[in-house]
Amino acid sequence: MTFEKLGLSENILKAINECGYDKPTPIQEQAIPVILMARDVVGVAQTGTGKTASFTLPMIEILAGGRAKARMPRSLILSPTRELAAQIAENFDLYGKHCKLEKALLVGGVSMDEQIKKLDRGVDVLIATPGRLLDLFERGKILLNDIKILVIDEADRMLDMGFIPDIEKISSLVPFTRQTLLFSATMQPEIRKLTQKFLSNPKEISVAPPASTSKNVEQFIVRTSPKNKDVLLADLIDQEKVQNAFIFCNRKRDIDGLTRYLKKRGYNARALHGDMVQKARQETFEAFKAGEVTLLVCSDVAARGLDVQGLSHVFNYDVPFNSDDYVHRIGRTGRAGMTGRAWMLVTSYEDKHLDAIESLTKQKIEEVDFKGSSSKKGAKEDSHKKETSKPKAKGKRNSSKGEESEVIGFGDDIPNFFR
Repeated sequence: MTFEKLGLSENILKAINECGYDKPTPIQEQAIPVILMARDVVGVAQTGTGKTASFTLPMIEILAGGRAKARMPRSLILSPTRELAAQIAENFDLYGKHCKLEKALLVGGVSMDEQIKKLDRGVDVLIATPGRLLDLFERGKILLNDIKILVIDEADRMLDMGFIPDIEKISSLVPFTRQTLLFSATMQPEIRKLTQKFLSNPKEISVAPPASTSKNVEQFIVRTSPKNKDVLLADLIDQEKVQNAFIFCNRKRDIDGLTRYLKKRGYNARALHGDMVQKARQETFEAFKAGEVTLLVCSDVAARGLDVQGLSHVFNYDVPFNSDDYVHRIGRTGRAGMTGRAWMLVTSYEDKHLDAIESLTKQKIEEVDFKGSSSKKGAKEDSHKKETSKPKAKGKRNSSKGEESEVIGFGDDIPNFFR
C-alpha cells in the first residue's frame, strides 16, 4: 500500500514525499480512507504508530477547499498537554505546507494576546488544551458553531488528568453534525462511554494489542534500594554508552533532585515536568531533540507522546504506578525500525507494580545482576547493617521464588507512605 492509493491530493502527497515517507503505517492505511468518507472513527493505537498523521493528513484534505471566518474555526483538535499540542501543530506545518490553511495553537502558560489575534483573523485548524479553550470560549473570544471536525487525541491520558468533564462540555458546544475522531492507547470503560455518548456509529480501528511492547526494545530490570538508586543509575548510564535517553520518575520532587545529582556527576542532563513554565519546557525539549541535551529527566505527563528520532535508551528510575505507563515509557525508544534498550530500577516495595506490568504485557522482564559501584556499595552497607545491631521486626514473607525469608526492619527500603 502507498499513500497514492489512500485518496490524498497531489499537494499533500508532495509534502509527504518531501518528509521522506513512502508507505503508510497500519493505522494510517486503515484510518485515512474512513476519515475521508466523513465517518466517525475510534482509533486504538500506541504512540509511535503514526497516529497523528492518520488524522492530520485527511483533515488537511477535507479542509483544503474552504475558508475560515473570524473567531469561527473549522476544526478542533483537543490534546491533553502543551507538548503534544505543539507536536500536532508541527504535523500540520509539515504536511500542509503546500495547502493554504491557517492554524492556531491554544495552550496555557503563554500569553492569550497572540492567540486571540490569530482567532480574529480566522483559523481552519484549532489545536488546543481543554482548559485554555474553555477559558477563551467563556470570555467570548471564540465561537464553536462552525466546527466540522472534532478530534479527541490521547483520550486515555485525558482521563488520567481529569479532563473528561471538560471534553464532555466541549463536545456539547460544537455542532451535532460534526465528524468526531477519538484516539486512545487503551479503551477503558470511561472512554467507551464517551464514544457511545458523543460519536455516531463510529468505525473502530485497532492496530495493536492495548498493552503490547515493541520487539525492537530490549527490557531489563535491576534490583536496588531507594538509597542506592542514584549511583546505580549513573553506573548503568556509563555502561550502556547512552547516546540520548529519557529518565522517568514517578514524583516531580525526585526529578529536580536526580537532575542535580546527574549534573554533579558531569552528565548533560535537564529536567522536564509540569511545574515548569511553558517556555522553559519547550526550550528544554527542543534542546534535547537537537542533541544539545543527552539525558531528559521527566514525568509521564510531560513526556507522553513526545517523539524523538533515534532515542537509544529509556530508564525507569521508578517502577510506574500505572502499568500502562510502562508501555508508553519504553515506547519512546525502538521506533521506526530502530532498536532500543529499556532499564528499570526495582525496590522490594515496588514488586506489586512490577507484577502488574508483567501481567499486562504477558512477558517476564529479564532481571540483571548488575555489578556496578552501587552494587558494591550496597553489599558493604548490608555487611555494616549486620555488624551494628539495628532493631529488627521479625516475620515471614514469600519471596519471588515462593521461599520464606526473614523481614529485617525497614533497612534502606523506606515504604512509599513514609516518603
